Amino acid sequence: MSQSRSWRFVAGAALLAGMSSHVIAAEVLPKPEQPFSGVVDVDANKSKPDAPKNVTAPKGAPNIVLILLDDVGFGATSVTGGPVPTPALDKLASEGLRYNQFHVNALCSPTRAALLSGRNDHQVGFGTVAELAANYPGYNARWPKSAASIAEVLRLNGYSTAAFGKWHNTPIGEAGPTGPFDRWPTSRGFEYFYGFQGGETNQWQPKLWRGTTPVEPWGTPKQGYHLTTDLANEAINWLHQHDAAASDKPFFVYFATGATHAPHHVSQEWIDKFKGKFDQGWDKLREETFAREKALGIIPADAELTPRPAEIAAWDSLSPEQKKLLARQAEVYAGFLAQTDFEVGRVLDAIREEGKGDNTLVLYIVGDNGASAEGGPEGLDARNADGSPVSIQGRIERADELGTDSFYNHYSAAWAWGLNAPFQWTKQVASHLGGTRDPLVVSWPSKITDKGAIRGGFRHVTDIAPTIYEAAGITPPDEVNGEKQTPLEGKSFVDSFSDGKAKSKHTTQVFETVGNRGIYKDGWWAGARHIVPWKTFERFGTPIGEHPWELYNLDKDYSQARDLAKENPEKLKELQALFDQEAKRTNIYPLAPVPALLTSGSTERKQLVFREGTNRIPVLIGPRTGSRSHTITAQVDIPQAGAKGVIIAEGGHLGGYVIYLDDQGRAVYETNAHGSVTGRIVSAAAVPPGKATVTLDFNVEGDESNPLIKVARGFGRIPQPGTARLSVNGASVGEAKISNLFTNYHETLDVGADLGTPISDNYSVPFKFTGKIETVTLDLK
Repeated sequence: MSQSRSWRFVAGAALLAGMSSHVIAAEVLPKPEQPFSGVVDVDANKSKPDAPKNVTAPKGAPNIVLILLDDVGFGATSVTGGPVPTPALDKLASEGLRYNQFHVNALCSPTRAALLSGRNDHQVGFGTVAELAANYPGYNARWPKSAASIAEVLRLNGYSTAAFGKWHNTPIGEAGPTGPFDRWPTSRGFEYFYGFQGGETNQWQPKLWRGTTPVEPWGTPKQGYHLTTDLANEAINWLHQHDAAASDKPFFVYFATGATHAPHHVSQEWIDKFKGKFDQGWDKLREETFAREKALGIIPADAELTPRPAEIAAWDSLSPEQKKLLARQAEVYAGFLAQTDFEVGRVLDAIREEGKGDNTLVLYIVGDNGASAEGGPEGLDARNADGSPVSIQGRIERADELGTDSFYNHYSAAWAWGLNAPFQWTKQVASHLGGTRDPLVVSWPSKITDKGAIRGGFRHVTDIAPTIYEAAGITPPDEVNGEKQTPLEGKSFVDSFSDGKAKSKHTTQVFETVGNRGIYKDGWWAGARHIVPWKTFERFGTPIGEHPWELYNLDKDYSQARDLAKENPEKLKELQALFDQEAKRTNIYPLAPVPALLTSGSTERKQLVFREGTNRIPVLIGPRTGSRSHTITAQVDIPQAGAKGVIIAEGGHLGGYVIYLDDQGRAVYETNAHGSVTGRIVSAAAVPPGKATVTLDFNVEGDESNPLIKVARGFGRIPQPGTARLSVNGASVGEAKISNLFTNYHETLDVGADLGTPISDNYSVPFKFTGKIETVTLDLK
């Protein structure tokens, strides 16, 4: 194979003190058309074989485990002084290092794209989450092949690769059962994938994929199923399989839980461990955490606790009823985080039990952004059909259901602020450390001798890729599979594994999320906040720049407690100009663009035809009937004995619509929003045997032309009222006013069954149709 071929990587150089240097030329598996260079003769004795040249990893290359939790604040876990005990994480830290100035991006997809590629989020099309992609280079969610993933580079250098859990880096339009699959994990270097697509999922009844094939959970919540446990079991099984069949190869495991992103779903057993632990409220919680952070030395002795922002209420201003409910929200979250620690610990224990712990490099990022304030001031639990919260008394009466999937559970934004101690703000706020600074724990028992130490110095999520490459003895390739590679943005920090005084090589970093901006340069930070996190959809159309820029010297002010903008306007101008320069270089502009989901002139089809067995079509790539007028026409064939079951269902138990035949064969159209029935039509008689047509007309009330209103309705932010008319064989069988038609975007569209959670309480899933469905045609008006 020629030295100029793009598949050759050169590995080498001393990785750590005491580790012998080496230079290894490693080639990827030969292409199928590689010429046979042996000799073929009729006589086997005169023939000469030529075995395929398999690539092998550099000698001594470590196994690598990359762990990423979701929506965990800096001050949440016990490893940084937080209120939630995390013994597995504490154990890992005790045998490794804790980094207290590690930075992520302020939102899910952006952090994951930067983490796995080593490039800035906007450079690979992920300036925002995949669900809100916009038609600009920095926001289109189309991760280019010019930014090969860590998994791809490691795979081409002799590693086995597997991913488990959340994958939030496929364009929404490609995240269904028909793909295309070139931006799925298995086309981004992972030989095995088990998990879910998108930002979040029901932890009790998730929508899962094995590779690119949809699979159903092995059981129900009553049978003990929970997603985080399932992911741990799958990862452990893969590790055991690998140990049995390929123990000579190092592995790269990416374990990215859906926890602790909302919905906060966890068993009562875990919630009970925290009963009464948050009765002191978020103001006192921050003070307690801050004291523990200082006692642990995880923050400097001169660090200051930043004050509560005006947008967040003081705990003492709440009524006793509010305190009771909101404390319960925090108990549920804490149980969720504690359970997650336990399950991650099981995966790490499996590696240790296989005898591979010493030469396994674990990089554990405790949060892909700061804690989430997306629950708003009151949190999210029991809601009315219009999406508004029920009365405080009604919520308290159902508080014991928190942790179940009765609701979309999310704690109050104030708890997110509390769990981000000592920093300002939360997830989405890229202008401040509460959105961008999370703990990093690194363990490599055979190489790290300064066990339990704390490392300072600015680090960023883009630094993970070059660090892994150096630790593995791999030089980042200039080309991968014929694609010239964009240079890595991150800088390796392997030297800090053995040198506590090693300085960060990462001196400049730009941040931007939903219009919130930040820029770091040589110890200085400037930032400008655009909008608070719980006003997600209001940011579109809100003028940028209403909040002034702030300036901090992080070398002297660890927590961003002292704004120096007025004292040092020249430095602020310098950093503002640098932000503009970096924004142009890395595709950040335009700021907060309107998502493609909202723009007019869409090329989407006005008519869609489905057939029996069509299922697992994600709501966001389906017709999105919950935000517009439409007609559904089902052509079915009813047996002589009658039929029952679901004809079409879109959504789930927290929002959706379904057309089905009940146990008496009657045609039923039913809708629910946020768990409440919002409309129901039932035919008086059963649908007769033979060919039949069942038609549903839905006409929206109000303005459908405003794209912002349309998307807000689609996400359940604004009620979607309308009139529904159901007919059988052309004859009307009923009409109803629908108070709110809302399809829960975590769920799917299915024909001939209702997969996932049931839209109606009047049947049990999947309630498969017992007749024959020829077509279901959906016409969008």
